Amino acid sequence: MTAFSWFASLLRGALVAAALGLAAQATPALAQRSDCILDNCADKRPPRGFERGGRRDEGYDRYRGRGGPGPRGASRGGDFDFYVLALSWSSGFCATGGADKGKAQCERGAGLGFVVHGLWPQYERGFPQDCGGGQPSSIALEQARGLFPDMGLARYEWRKHGTCSGKSPAEYFGDVRRARDMIVVPPQFVHARGDRSMSPQEIQRAFESANARLRPGMSAVGCRQGVLQEVRFCMSKDLRDFRPCPEVARSSCRTREIDVPGPL
Repeated sequence: MTAFSWFASLLRGALVAAALGLAAQATPALAQRSDCILDNCADKRPPRGFERGGRRDEGYDRYRGRGGPGPRGASRGGDFDFYVLALSWSSGFCATGGADKGKAQCERGAGLGFVVHGLWPQYERGFPQDCGGGQPSSIALEQARGLFPDMGLARYEWRKHGTCSGKSPAEYFGDVRRARDMIVVPPQFVHARGDRSMSPQEIQRAFESANARLRPGMSAVGCRQGVLQEVRFCMSKDLRDFRPCPEVARSSCRTREIDVPGPL
């Protein structure tokens, strides 16, 4: 072998080694089965029932401002200003097309009232979504049990919104529980019997009366087809208090009166 051939062979070997090193850095290792305990599962499959036939959040995002990265560029987990907790009024959701998406929530005789729709990281203008991350483990989902009407919605909300919280799935679902525990539902909704009509302002005032620290400009009522869909509450990032949210508050339902169907 000539000196030139030896040098060319050595150079080719160095280039191959460098390429392999770059590929190893660019490709993250897949999580092992034991990693699921730490909520680092590599499973990327979408939750059943919330990808086909339309998204659960369709019709709601218009109340939150414009979606996507907003003025900060690409969405990054933990980079947001405050939370929005959305509580869905089950019979209103089911009466306006929700029965096809939330069968457990709309089951006849379930008697559900307000249930958690989601806890959403929010910017002052706009909101992040789909910040990337694996599916939550079964251990993490135990934190969500009893909060969401079914586990399919819990998985979907984690993927679309929880991944932008900067928390692990277990921590995020723990925060959902903390946020839900902050809300006192007014008696007229806890002991609801039949259908009735209310103005959006009456609904907001009822929640403000039941929650001493909740003031005007900190919540919004969502309606669809003249029916109550949900109530949204703006909360500080540390979930210690309610806070003003002009963009969300301005999006509240403007209909003079809306139907409030009784529990199924």
